[in-house]
Amino acid sequence: MPAKSAAQQRAAGAALSAKRGDTPKSKLKGASKSMEASMTEKQLEEFAHTKRKGKPEHVAKH
Repeated sequence: MPAKSAAQQRAAGAALSAKRGDTPKSKLKGASKSMEASMTEKQLEEFAHTKRKGKPEHVAKH
């Protein structure tokens, strides 16, 4: 499942870094904190490695 916005992609990258142990989990905030807890490393990789071209900065919630 690809990221729908640049912000979502950055949050996934931060969560992935924490899941791999490169960044302390205590540094995570907001969406990246919940993503780290609820998603697998493979899911986070898919979000973080989405192509950014053409993605909006944020996507409105419905």
